[in-house]
Amino acid sequence: MTKTPSMRPAASGQDLEIAALCASHGMDPHDLVQVLRELQEARGWLPRDALAAVAAELKLPLSHVEGVAGFYRFFHQQPVGSYRILFSDNITDRMLGSAALMDDLCRRLRIAPGTMRDDGRVSVAPTSCTGLCDQGPAVLVNHHHVVTRLDAARIEQMAHLVDDGVPVTQWPAPWFVVEDHVQRADVLLGPQPAPGSAIAAARARGRQATLDEVKRSNLRGRGGAGFATGVKWELCRKARGSAHYVVCNADEGEPGTFKDRVLLARHADAIVEGMTVAAYVVGAKRGLVYLRGEYRYLLDGLRAVLQRRRGQNLLGAAIQGDEGFDFDIDIHVGAGAYVCGEESALIESLEGKRGTPRIRPPFPVEHGYLGQPTTVNNVETFCAATHVALHGGAWWARIGTPKSSGTKIHSVSGDCERPGLYEYPYGTRIGRILEDCGARDTQAVQVGGPSGLCVSAFEFGRRIAFEDVPTAGAFMIFNRSRDMFEVARNFARFFAHESCGFCTPCRVGTALVVKRMDKLAEGRGSRHDVEVLFELDKLMHAATHCGLGASACNPLRDTIAKFRPAYESRLKSLHFEPGFDLDAELSVARRMTGRDDPAAHLEASR
Repeated sequence: MTKTPSMRPAASGQDLEIAALCASHGMDPHDLVQVLRELQEARGWLPRDALAAVAAELKLPLSHVEGVAGFYRFFHQQPVGSYRILFSDNITDRMLGSAALMDDLCRRLRIAPGTMRDDGRVSVAPTSCTGLCDQGPAVLVNHHHVVTRLDAARIEQMAHLVDDGVPVTQWPAPWFVVEDHVQRADVLLGPQPAPGSAIAAARARGRQATLDEVKRSNLRGRGGAGFATGVKWELCRKARGSAHYVVCNADEGEPGTFKDRVLLARHADAIVEGMTVAAYVVGAKRGLVYLRGEYRYLLDGLRAVLQRRRGQNLLGAAIQGDEGFDFDIDIHVGAGAYVCGEESALIESLEGKRGTPRIRPPFPVEHGYLGQPTTVNNVETFCAATHVALHGGAWWARIGTPKSSGTKIHSVSGDCERPGLYEYPYGTRIGRILEDCGARDTQAVQVGGPSGLCVSAFEFGRRIAFEDVPTAGAFMIFNRSRDMFEVARNFARFFAHESCGFCTPCRVGTALVVKRMDKLAEGRGSRHDVEVLFELDKLMHAATHCGLGASACNPLRDTIAKFRPAYESRLKSLHFEPGFDLDAELSVARRMTGRDDPAAHLEASR
């Protein structure tokens, strides 16, 4: 018998709660990631019936909702405990003893890493870099409480607090202190302009003249790619669409990088001001900040800045009394996915999807958020744009080098006396940064994070610049007591863990690299394992869908070339192992990537 509306079963409390949550997001399916994040904050995990209720409210297929929930590592479709404790597993945290501290906590809590205790109270696991390399070891508790500067005493007390059921908000306040550690300030980290002054300067010039100043400055993106900011804005401005968007990429996921964290905490006004100037130039009325999930604890402060600026007539309708100049900003929080630092994957996530990078072209400036022209810039880039709008392009261009104008902020961590942020004009020697931070007996620096460049002591005279050593901001220091093989192995695990799984070359290739590195670490490898690693590097670099897979072997390539003894010491034999068939191994790798004609082995691998 067909049911009439009056015969439908009453909605459950869960259904009503989810309906209210979806309604608070305007029933917008593009807000799916935010809905799931807030639902999990309330529930602790995401049961299938709750996902089904979300799907029904947002009119989405359940398969889509489950696919999104399964993509992000901070979403859990199985219970994870009332306390979810995640240890940052970046190499600098490991150098400070994070692995032993995690083992100690697991022992005290009577739990194995990666599992939930039988009573459902707690789970403990490693996670990727949490952006706290200057004050590690660090953990995330329930994804939005950070505990810094862990030691044995804090671990012991943490175990008691968990066993006693003490709410995280009642844990010792000093544990949650996050220091900014600004060690050397220049333009971007120094005194900031008054809110609204850069907007006023842009309005006084006009849209085209402001764009001309940004182009004249030669400001290039600070997120790693280094694309000319003025050109990007111009392409977005000229692109046809029913709406234009400005997006701030605050998904600072590159291990060893934490500059954006400090800018978001200290200089949010400059970031928002730069976004507003960009909106004025390109004609956007809406902006979005994509905040990485690990920085969830910054959300309330950022929202307060936005609200204050609305009250100052610096956001919203008719900004500074300029009729027609309407622009406002929403904040979207990620859920743990390094690949979302890539701009097209970030846009997919903003649209409530899995963060899978898009095939380009078309580029976001033409076909971005909701299919409309979108400019995506990094946190540091928007800060720089604020200063350019205020002081002019020629002023900025006089700083740095002709090809790399302005200043660059470096996140310095590892073996040094004074970790933290150091801002220098482009063109500064690597050796100068090492001297200023108190590094001693340094053998290597990983510049730009795992996807960047590993430089040895012979290269410390090189300069930070797009034309020499480019960087996204990480500056990890390793003294001569460190094993560079283990550094590369940690980075290999990071890439394998963070592969989105979309393309086979990256999904399988990164896992094969880890397998070979583990074999070498166990003392079971041969010189031919090194050859296979070189071959995997070439195949992945040429065949992967996005930059993650293409750069996954950068640390491997650099450390083999510059620190070969670290690998040689692990070789079991200079001969083939019994049953080892190099050609067969390489054939598998070629089939895995779809390439049948790889180049000959590099001579250096012999």
